[in-house]
Amino acid sequence: MRKLMKGNEAIAEAAIQAGCRFFFGYPITPQNQIPEYMSKRMPQVGGCFLQSESEVAAINMVYGAGGAGARVMTSSSSPGISLKQEGISYIVGAEVPCVIVNMVRGGPGLGSIQPAQSDYYQATRGGGHGDYRMLVLAPSSVQEAVELTQQAFDLADKYRNPVLVMGDGLIGQMMEPVEMPEYVKPELPEKTWAATGWKPGCGRERAIINSLYIDPSVLEQHNRKLFAKYAVMEQEECRWQEEMVDDADYVIVAYGTTARIARSAMRKLRENGIKVGLIRPITLWPFPNAPIQKAAEHAKAFLTVEMSMGQMVDDVRLAVNGKKPVEFYGRTGGIVPTVREIVEQIENMAKEAK
Repeated sequence: MRKLMKGNEAIAEAAIQAGCRFFFGYPITPQNQIPEYMSKRMPQVGGCFLQSESEVAAINMVYGAGGAGARVMTSSSSPGISLKQEGISYIVGAEVPCVIVNMVRGGPGLGSIQPAQSDYYQATRGGGHGDYRMLVLAPSSVQEAVELTQQAFDLADKYRNPVLVMGDGLIGQMMEPVEMPEYVKPELPEKTWAATGWKPGCGRERAIINSLYIDPSVLEQHNRKLFAKYAVMEQEECRWQEEMVDDADYVIVAYGTTARIARSAMRKLRENGIKVGLIRPITLWPFPNAPIQKAAEHAKAFLTVEMSMGQMVDDVRLAVNGKKPVEFYGRTGGIVPTVREIVEQIENMAKEAK
């Protein structure tokens, strides 16, 4: 049955349905409905909600619960995610699965409380210290946010790695009809690595959750092991959506809320006789290079649209590799680009190409 739900609350319920029983977080706009909802629902399902004293404390609580084998989640918005970065690096280094939700707001600094996409670098490059990667899922609707949140828990357990669900203030605050899918947990390896208690003679090795390797050669070996895992992620987990790309002269690349606006612009431009297609990355990492490279074989040019000063555009340019022009249009500070603005950008590109 479909139910009208706010994005933040739908994400929280999806996590509970996926077996999340521990939530640690700290309030910050525009994701506050997630911890608020969890504070009510977690006791009802026998779980634990705890509002920590800070974002730093929250991510380290996630580290502890995840290290004990629990399905655990935290959520925040841009400055709060920044504060969690050290803990995230520790969690990745210790190979502890968890789900992190970032509802992005305008920056830098405290910025604004309006929606933005300016955390792309932080999310896809590993915002903390050291060499590491996280799967980054970018929903463009409340329904997709539900589905990707549930999948995030499975992917985190599959790869023993944090998964980031990255939305924006609009995705978190908008209300849309949602059908909460019946969650079926896939067959995943037993968490024999988890620290669930040990005593001599119990039949298994002592579990040690750790990211500290004093011997340089041991740390290098550990990093090589992690990057072999990331290579599998790149091969197996890259996701995107294409619309009307096959005959497109101009291809818009956009994700999340911006992709919805770009889709409307694409249809308007088609009505006006300009062949435009859309590539929407669903995983921001791994980034969908393949469809962009394929489109570059026939498209005249690309337009990357973001709610930022331009971050994903770097990955689009890397994928195109100089074969075709890649232009950028962005609004920032919490301002959302309009259909008319995108239409005008493509129309100007088409005029210049004549």
